[in-house]
Amino acid sequence: MDTLNFRDLSIASTDTKTLLAHADQQSIQRRYEDFLIVDVDGHHFETASFAQICEFIEDPVMRAQAKYQGAGGQGLASAMGSYQNLGGRVTRRTGGHPSEKTPPSPHRDVTLTKRWMDAMGIDIVCLFPTPMLTLGLTPRPEVEVALAQAYNRWLCEVVLTQEPRIVATLYLPLNDPEATYKMVKEFAGRKGVVGFTVVSPRYKAIYDNAYMKSYALLEEANLPLVFHGAYAWGGDQSLQLCNRFMAVHALGFAWFNILHMTNWLCNGLPERFPKLRTMWVESGLAWVPFLMQRLDNEWMMRSSEVPLLKRKPSDYMREMFYSSQPMEMVENKEALELTFKMINAETQLCYSSDYPHWDMDLPSTIYDLPFLTENAKRGILGGNAKRFFNLEPVMSEVKIQRLAARTAAQ
Repeated sequence: MDTLNFRDLSIASTDTKTLLAHADQQSIQRRYEDFLIVDVDGHHFETASFAQICEFIEDPVMRAQAKYQGAGGQGLASAMGSYQNLGGRVTRRTGGHPSEKTPPSPHRDVTLTKRWMDAMGIDIVCLFPTPMLTLGLTPRPEVEVALAQAYNRWLCEVVLTQEPRIVATLYLPLNDPEATYKMVKEFAGRKGVVGFTVVSPRYKAIYDNAYMKSYALLEEANLPLVFHGAYAWGGDQSLQLCNRFMAVHALGFAWFNILHMTNWLCNGLPERFPKLRTMWVESGLAWVPFLMQRLDNEWMMRSSEVPLLKRKPSDYMREMFYSSQPMEMVENKEALELTFKMINAETQLCYSSDYPHWDMDLPSTIYDLPFLTENAKRGILGGNAKRFFNLEPVMSEVKIQRLAARTAAQ
């Protein structure tokens, strides 16, 4: 009898194909080849490629620190802490296990990203970094600018140019308003750039006049703005009162988007930039009805304080876009259905997986909802994102093969 090799077992258990075997079965059973599926929030761990990214840092001193002292890579990695990886039963890495084999080209991130996309039935993914999602809390704005610019250039030149199924909304270094404006000017129009992202954990008021020219530039370029939620346990005094990661995760991802949306609305930015589309990502959905009701109630009593708003706050919120993950209230379908109705989910909600994080959602999270019509499923799984990002539809090679096989069998 062969001796069990625990090292080989560990490698096999973290292989992308093995981890997502059930997802692949779902994709086949539900015939996802009949749907355009767009994941508006997939992740990779950019630190796996940090040696390449730091070569794009312009400042030679900062580049040397990042390369030889490890300040950049370690700083990014430690920003998120270890709680996300340890918080779930299965650890997934978009960088893959070191022993997971990939060909010399395309880039390893492209190969591994396509592997998990194909397993889930996803045609297009909007790819986000992971440790960089708390970079906005750095006390050194020049570090945020340097790393954001290096990452954006690396992503555009190394990843997005190689694969049309991978797109991105690029990181904006909001701690420096002028650098934010220059970032939009530099990267708008690049291949695969479908918008720009504000990582939500930060302490800059998004209504500051210093950002208005950046919003105007985005509106003029017809590029949307995404607010990506995350938590800040060490950097937020209120969340430091929590002594369990579960509490921080539950509150943190929603809190910063609640804060920014409230300021976005109360300062009349939907009226100042009526053609600037916004999406609120990785905050779940339960907070949206809560905020609609709270702000509408305040507006009816104190509308004189928000003279730019011509309608109730909830009216503007129903015109915004939202990502589906994490899908709360799965045990209470009645509450979930009401939430979908309140946010006009059929036209405003976009599917997101948040892969490879431990709380990820497969497309079946949407597909299997009993109260959704066929048109609603098609919209949420892909059609709404296609419209929001002005995407050119692309079908995965796996789906093309499945459709061909079905046609040949008929």
